[in-house]
Amino acid sequence: MSFLNAAWRKLVMINYEVNPGILQKYVPNGTELDFFNDKCYVSVIGFMFLDTKILGMKIPFHRNFEEVNLRFYVKRKVKNEYKRGVVFIKEIVPKSAITFVANTIYNENYETLPMKHIWEESDEKLKVSYQWKKAKKWNEISVEVSNTLCEVEENSEAEFIAEHYWGYAKNINITTEYEVKHPKWKQYLVEDYKVAIDFLATYGKCFKELENQKPTSVFLMEGSEISVENKIVF
Repeated sequence: MSFLNAAWRKLVMINYEVNPGILQKYVPNGTELDFFNDKCYVSVIGFMFLDTKILGMKIPFHRNFEEVNLRFYVKRKVKNEYKRGVVFIKEIVPKSAITFVANTIYNENYETLPMKHIWEESDEKLKVSYQWKKAKKWNEISVEVSNTLCEVEENSEAEFIAEHYWGYAKNINITTEYEVKHPKWKQYLVEDYKVAIDFLATYGKCFKELENQKPTSVFLMEGSEISVENKIVF
């Protein structure tokens, strides 16, 4: 049985090129930074968790909620092949029980904060916004898109950012690995976006410089049903 089943929907992906040096202390043992066209990325990603089940059980008041995370990209060589995965700097949710379970079982870095979201849809347009409150200030990422889905181009930056099927977490000298299963996602074409993040308050001084940096790219993925499989530790 999968550890977690849910749907991840309307994933806003705000992507920045960064100096690899700022990420080295976060890289789990047994993995290495992954690059796209020699560029190292971090991403702020907001989305909805819907119809969430843990070990097949629906937890009252914890089925539907927002998440915003800051992540970067790694790979792990197993035999002669690479597993491409993500590592989370921080994951923000509005439910303290989710934070407790994820931090305790999967060595993740969840934080519980007030959150809200907006989905505004018409025949032609779609607006998606995710917000969280930190240090008495509301932060926001949002996009406006054409309300038409299209395929993600193979070997594109969008595919590199969106298509990862492994998660890794660092706990001193121990690494936790888990598999995330989902079909390949489709995307919307972004026409406008907004980023209003206090990076210092939310993510710490290592990422403060992103406040004045224009994103390299912005995507909106439709998402799908997903499952998170049981972890291994090495």
